[in-house]
Amino acid sequence: MIRYVIPALVIAFTIFAFVDVLLTEDSRVRGLPKAIWAIIVIILSPIGGIIWFILGKEPAGRVAPPAAGRGGPVAPDDDPDFLYRLRMREAQDERIRQLERELADLDDDQPDGGRPDGDRPDSSR
Repeated sequence: MIRYVIPALVIAFTIFAFVDVLLTEDSRVRGLPKAIWAIIVIILSPIGGIIWFILGKEPAGRVAPPAAGRGGPVAPDDDPDFLYRLRMREAQDERIRQLERELADLDDDQPDGGRPDGDRPDSSR
């Protein structure tokens, strides 16, 4: 009976480790690409599965920080796109304030409350 149970457990563990390699998110894989880990798990059965769980997979509580060039959240003060958009928005706001001041100055300079000559309202009505 034992000579059937041990090989069955080895096969089950190898299948479990192989499926785990395939379903693990790329951000939790350490050392080698997932395809290489899958080959190691199959060829070095059952040692490959043990190596995968010890060395190849990042534990669930600790996810490695994203490497340069990989996607992932970035703090706003470290994100160049965010900083650029912020500067552009500030420049646009300043330009709007400047144009509003110029408009207000032009309105103050014109006689009759800012109406051009000849556009007086008809007071005979």
